[in-house]
Amino acid sequence: MRFTDKTALVTGGSSGIGFTAAKMLIAEGARVAITGRDRAKLEAAAAELGEQALPLHADFDDPAAVDAAFKTIGEVFGSLDIVFANAGISGPTPLGGTTAAAFEAILRTNLTGVFLTVQAALPLMSAGGSIVLNGSVMRELGVAGTAAYSATKAGVTGMAKVFASELVARGIRVNTVIPGGTRTPIWTRGARAGATVDATEAAMAHGIPMGRFATPEEVAGAALFLASDAASGITAAEIVVDGGSIGAPWGAPAFRKK
Repeated sequence: MRFTDKTALVTGGSSGIGFTAAKMLIAEGARVAITGRDRAKLEAAAAELGEQALPLHADFDDPAAVDAAFKTIGEVFGSLDIVFANAGISGPTPLGGTTAAAFEAILRTNLTGVFLTVQAALPLMSAGGSIVLNGSVMRELGVAGTAAYSATKAGVTGMAKVFASELVARGIRVNTVIPGGTRTPIWTRGARAGATVDATEAAMAHGIPMGRFATPEEVAGAALFLASDAASGITAAEIVVDGGSIGAPWGAPAFRKK
């Protein structure tokens, strides 16, 4: 198994891509710390993942919470081989209708939180370690009303390359997975409360060349490849899992000849 005797951290590991990544890591031999803000969801996820999971109730917007979480990881695991900085939030931030607090909340979680996660992980990591950041195709699609989210995901892409440059001499690789639309609960939360993943996918599928959302397993699988020894020669790179939305947009059903 690829991750036998490895230790990993997956932020935002109580649902969606993060939970799936944690489940796949454990299935391949790793011990995995998962973080989450919702205690009930976190405990339910940990119960499903089993004894190889270490649940950490923490808000990684808070530097003190970050320090406490990594202190626990150090005490339980001793070291970290893999970090999947996956936690993120979305929300509408249209021009003319967005408060500074709403805008900055997304920046704190999606950008500052990722930076603090990687920074705090480094004392536990050594040569051969792998860091994977979770980006998004939203960094470049120009979707109206998503300024904060899109800016943070563009920032993640930029930070990953800087991290890779800073950490290459330590033998730590840094890469990014770039999901497009994915079948996760993010489509049913916040401003989208009441929507279903199925209905959202059906409404958006015409603009995706493959005609569907990615599954969490497809995105997590790409992240795990980047974290694995099979990617030992790869750093400062990206894997896009978007059904062709960026690379071949004119292949989408909406543009095909009838």
